[in-house]
Amino acid sequence: MTASALIEARAIVRRDARTAAQLLRPTDFSLAAGERVVVTGPSGSGKSVFLRALALLDPLDGGQLFWHGRGVERSTIPRYRRSVAYVRQRPSLVDGTVEDNLRYPYTLGVYRHAHFDRDRALSLIRATGRGDDFLDKRASDLSGGEAQVTALVRVLQLEPEALLLDEPTASLDPDSARAIEKLVCAWYETDRTARACIWVSHDPEQAERVAQRRLVMRAGALAASGEVDA
Repeated sequence: MTASALIEARAIVRRDARTAAQLLRPTDFSLAAGERVVVTGPSGSGKSVFLRALALLDPLDGGQLFWHGRGVERSTIPRYRRSVAYVRQRPSLVDGTVEDNLRYPYTLGVYRHAHFDRDRALSLIRATGRGDDFLDKRASDLSGGEAQVTALVRVLQLEPEALLLDEPTASLDPDSARAIEKLVCAWYETDRTARACIWVSHDPEQAERVAQRRLVMRAGALAASGEVDA
């Protein structure tokens, strides 16, 4: 593992709880600070399984994850999840306004020493081309793209080290998709020496725009794009 690596997976495995079939074959992976990685592959190939395993949202059935060179133990999982943020395709929002949703994480114990910064939230929202009045919109009135912007700002304001983006622009119109890309880019460029992201996408053009390194998932196996093409 290099000194700049944020996350390293060593032979991690996920199995179906009912059939014991391997959803993710023994997988080695390393994400270095400053990297932007895209994962492509057909539906059902295990892309989301891989991302959720890296986020430790589902239990591993084998292998181990390392964070800054140290194994992630049960006691460090809350801090790990704070630094390694998973963003899913269809976000869940709480009732209320956009601002209520942005304030919500600070009601959780893991963020008890942090405080909502309205100016920081507004700067992130402005990066998508939206005005300050966006904070006052009701969550129930948001379009799919607006809901995804809200969910992403809710994560980015917490200053994670790594973003795990699970098809965040799927089913969005092109303008909304580009707004999401712009927001992630603005977050990354703020401190590209310490931040990294993995983006699962079905869009080849988007893959070219958002990533430096491309991986392909096939039947639960991860490989570099060139290896798969070969």
